[in-house]
Amino acid sequence: MTATHERPRATPHEARRQFRDGLVAPTTGWCDGWTQANLVVLPRDWAFDMLLFAQRNPQPVPLLDVTEPGSRSSVLAPEADLATDVPRYRVWRDGELVDEPTDVADLWTDDLVSFLIGCSFSFETALLEAGVPVRHVDQGRNVAMYRTDVPCRSAGRLSGDLVVSMRPIPASQVTAAVQVTGRMPRVHGAPVHVGDPESIGIRDLAAPDFGDPVVAHPGDVPVFWACGVTPQVALMASRPPFAITHAPGHMLVTDAPDRDYREP
Repeated sequence: MTATHERPRATPHEARRQFRDGLVAPTTGWCDGWTQANLVVLPRDWAFDMLLFAQRNPQPVPLLDVTEPGSRSSVLAPEADLATDVPRYRVWRDGELVDEPTDVADLWTDDLVSFLIGCSFSFETALLEAGVPVRHVDQGRNVAMYRTDVPCRSAGRLSGDLVVSMRPIPASQVTAAVQVTGRMPRVHGAPVHVGDPESIGIRDLAAPDFGDPVVAHPGDVPVFWACGVTPQVALMASRPPFAITHAPGHMLVTDAPDRDYREP
């Protein structure tokens, strides 16, 4: 859908209204100062596996909220509808991606449990406030995300490799980026890797597995953070009969201020 939207100044409520009305756009750069969340929705039969997977892999899967079975609301955004207010969803059957709709209300059942997971978009405001550039926001692109060869710790029926998001950071500001994001562990925290992408199984930075390629500036260093798309790779590997997730980069914008997740 093509539309003129209110990205720079939209409140979370206004952003969700636009997405509910059909606007499809990555949410990076939206609603500065407000927390964004990854979404994973699974049948109750798989909920314990997901809880255990998050507990064992807290950096890629930092849980912010878990709903009651069948609920389409979260304490993070009480007026939001989890089935309509994400700009794009993914629908999975037996580990295969079968659809990417903008509304999943017709698929919702009383046994579905939603997991809201911290998102690295939430620390981008803090990076900018510290004077650290965020290249994909400047370039109007989704963040670049990559599958690695680093295995997560398995949990019940769920297993899979780590996914990371990458931001090119000027070499002189890598320490600042580490310090700023390290104070926000519930939205992925400090980077998991700096420098050589091949050492974590990434062959070509120009060909991300999810999101968009981002143009680095001279003197930039690739810096990698754990990513909330990691559970989607686990779904592919573990093949639950049914699941719903957000499309990579298309998050739920919540009513929780980013500052709530900043540690002193």
